[in-house]
Amino acid sequence: MADLDGPALDQLSAFVLARLDDDERRFDAGELPYLDEAERHGRIRIMYATQGEGLLVAADPVETPEERVPVPFPDKVAFLRAEARVMRDPDVLRLVASVYDAHPDWEALRLGT
Repeated sequence: MADLDGPALDQLSAFVLARLDDDERRFDAGELPYLDEAERHGRIRIMYATQGEGLLVAADPVETPEERVPVPFPDKVAFLRAEARVMRDPDVLRLVASVYDAHPDWEALRLGT
């Protein structure tokens, strides 16, 4: 999935949106969303921008624990949905998709099958 053309980017975006829907159902059921679990393990970080102008996504913890301000799960999901639908940055989408690497659709998508 090195080179993302229109259809591949569409598939990646659709995968991320579907997994966010799954995570939202987990959250609503009182279960820990995979996104939050990945964040706890330092695989991804969703944080407030320095100037308070929205959210940012990073591949690892870039703040010390004392600096972290938790982002509520509903805010994370809204931000990531906008990323997947509007911004469609392939690097951000790949990072978010990697949170769900155990999902069978991710393996097929990664291999291009």
